[in-house]
Amino acid sequence: MKRNLMKLSTRMGKVFAALALLVTVSNVNSTCMFITHQPELPADSKKLRKF
Repeated sequence: MKRNLMKLSTRMGKVFAALALLVTVSNVNSTCMFITHQPELPADSKKLRKF
């Protein structure tokens, strides 16, 4: 039982990590119409830019 729970938590951790990466990539490549509402991004996220 404990082994299955560890496998499930590892699998869910990978899913959440991939989802976080997708959200970060989409956030880096989009901008807000109003410059004052643009959130500050971490310095490492600039590597994910496509332009």
